[in-house]
Amino acid sequence: MIDKIKSILEKVTDPEIPVLTIEDLGIIRDVFVSDDGRVTVVITPTYSGCPAMDTIEDDIKSALSEAGYNVDVKTVLDPPWTTEWMSENGKKKLEEYGIAPPNTETSDKRTLFGKAPEVRCPHCKSMNTNLVSQFGSTPCKSLYKCTDCLEPFDYFKCI
Repeated sequence: MIDKIKSILEKVTDPEIPVLTIEDLGIIRDVFVSDDGRVTVVITPTYSGCPAMDTIEDDIKSALSEAGYNVDVKTVLDPPWTTEWMSENGKKKLEEYGIAPPNTETSDKRTLFGKAPEVRCPHCKSMNTNLVSQFGSTPCKSLYKCTDCLEPFDYFKCI
């Protein structure tokens, strides 16, 4: 039963980045089935206060309800989500979609010295990029610009 539930959850997409599933993001922490058959899906938001989490919760409930399950969604904040939980396939999907995926490390100590992380342009693959704004199209992204192809792009922030 758990495998069937997980296969349904694999199809639930992120409302802000629809090429990613919630599995790609790594926000599904656990799935439980009680003795009476009630399903509980445990999730962790990418950011506290992420505006997409209510929609994700509704989408989880809808997908599992349509398959005949009674479902609860529980949000846990500990341990906090990290970009290390993203799948490699998810990172590849981000880049193909035009968003630079997070670097392999969850924190870049260079930021303590006022240096931005090195971010590869998802369009032309150049490393000649500049941070335009810490704030991108959503709270989990920063805005960058490539100095080679001159295209702006979002960078999925590391945490």
